[in-house]
Amino acid sequence: MTVASTGKTFETAEDIEGDDTLIDVEAISSQTNTVLGLRMGTTTRAAMDQQLPAIARHLNRLLREDLGADDDSEVRKLLREGTKLVDLTNRPTPETPTFGTYLYLRSAALLTRRLLWIYSERNGLDAP
Repeated sequence: MTVASTGKTFETAEDIEGDDTLIDVEAISSQTNTVLGLRMGTTTRAAMDQQLPAIARHLNRLLREDLGADDDSEVRKLLREGTKLVDLTNRPTPETPTFGTYLYLRSAALLTRRLLWIYSERNGLDAP
């Protein structure tokens, strides 16, 4: 959808996955571990770029879940941060410096982990 006031295009969760997709705690945990294991001095830009779609997809999927935002201001804050990160205009592009891409990936992975933990707690699952 396009926001008329800013001209920014947002990628909604529906653009990424169908409603029947379940949260795969193991896959998301593994993906965030991979991203957080990347080291700036030894990771290529291509390796970072390869991780972008998956981490954004996992974050976007968690943003669609009921994580208790109605009752918890901290969760609302996290959801706002996540929405900002998955906004296509905020994602790294080929012109983004490598360090900027690295920082984006780490921020997205850390936030995804936090939301996954909240999701797991709310649904009585083992902590990721």
